[in-house]
Amino acid sequence: MKIAVLASGGVDSSVALRLLQEQGHELHAFYLKIWLEDELAFLGDCPWDEDLGYVRSICEEVNVPLSVIPMQREYWDEVIHYAIDELKRGRTPNPDIFCNQRVKFGQFYNKIDDSFEKVATGHYARVVEEDGTAYLRIAKDTFKDQTYFLSYLSQAQLKRASFPIGDYKKAEIRELASQYQLPNFSRKDSQGLCFLGTIRFRDFVKYHLGEKAGNFVQQETGKIIGQHRGYWFYTIGQRNGLGLSGGPWYVTRKDVEENIIYISRGYDAVPRIRESMEVSQFNWLSGFQPPTDESFTCRIKVRHGEPYNKATITMLEKDRALVQLAEPDQGLAPGQFTVFYQDDTCLGSAIIDAQAATESSSD
Repeated sequence: MKIAVLASGGVDSSVALRLLQEQGHELHAFYLKIWLEDELAFLGDCPWDEDLGYVRSICEEVNVPLSVIPMQREYWDEVIHYAIDELKRGRTPNPDIFCNQRVKFGQFYNKIDDSFEKVATGHYARVVEEDGTAYLRIAKDTFKDQTYFLSYLSQAQLKRASFPIGDYKKAEIRELASQYQLPNFSRKDSQGLCFLGTIRFRDFVKYHLGEKAGNFVQQETGKIIGQHRGYWFYTIGQRNGLGLSGGPWYVTRKDVEENIIYISRGYDAVPRIRESMEVSQFNWLSGFQPPTDESFTCRIKVRHGEPYNKATITMLEKDRALVQLAEPDQGLAPGQFTVFYQDDTCLGSAIIDAQAATESSSD
C-alpha cells in the first residue's frame, strides 16, 4: 500500500513510519511547515528547523523520500482566523481539532495525489473498518488517547487515515524508538498548540488582540476584586494565571460587552452551567443517528485528557441537543468541543453553544 506519512520530528510519528516500513508499505514522508516563525519570531523560538532536522535524519537512514510542504497560509486561513474570532467572541476555541480536520486531513489531501491510499500520523487512536464504514476507536493507551482531537473528521477523511501506534502504550513506543535507534528516541513530547512551538499562547493572543483592562468581579457579591488584561485571555473554569490573592479563584462567566470576568472562590455560584449545556454543530463520524424522540446515554469528554463523564443527551432539534451531566463540571465554556463515546468507539462531537451557557449562568 502507498502511504503518505506526516512526520513531525517527534517520537510517535517516527515510530509510526518505521512500523509501516516493517509492514512492507511504500512510504513517502511529508513535513508540514505550519510554524508562523516569520510573524512571531520575536515572541520566542519556533523550532521547526530542529524538528525538520530529525525528520530528515530518520528518512535518510531508512531510505524513505521526504517532501516539505509549506502550509502557513492554509493554517492561517483555516485555523488561526477561527481561533482569533472565537476569542473575540469570548469563547474557548480548540485550534488542534480544526488543525486535524481542516489541514492535516483536509488541505493536505489536496497537496498529494490519489495514489496515496492512506495518510498516516503519530496519533494515539485506532481506525477499524466494518462493512464499508470506518470507526474511530480509543487507543490502547487510554491515558494518551487522542480521539478527542480527531472527533471532527468526516467519514471520508477517517477512511483514508491510518494511526499505526494506536495499538501500543507510550512506554512501548519509547522502547521501539530505542530498538530502532532513532535519534529522537529520548526526545520529550511536544506540549501546547502545534503551531506555536515554545511561544506562550498568552503572548500569541496579546499580539493579535492586544490588551484591554477590565474588572474581576466576585460572582456572589458583585465586588470588584482586581483588574484583568482582557476577557479573551480567560476561559470558564480557569483557576491558574489569574494573579489574584485570597484564592483559589475560579472564572465562572464572562461579560464580553462590559469586559468583566466573574470569579468565585468555591465555584458554587453558578450550579446549572456545571451540570448541563446545549450543544450544536454536530459531527457524527460513522453515520450514528441519535434518537429524536427519546434521550440516550453515553460517555463524553469536554477536554482532552480528562476523565470521561456519563451524560444523557436529548435532541432538541436536528443540530442541537441538551446534555445533562452525571457529574458536574466546573469548566463548561462556550466554544469547547464535547466528544461523545459508546464503549471504545468515538461517535463524534459537537460544540458547546454560547447562548445556552449564557442563559444558564444568569439564573
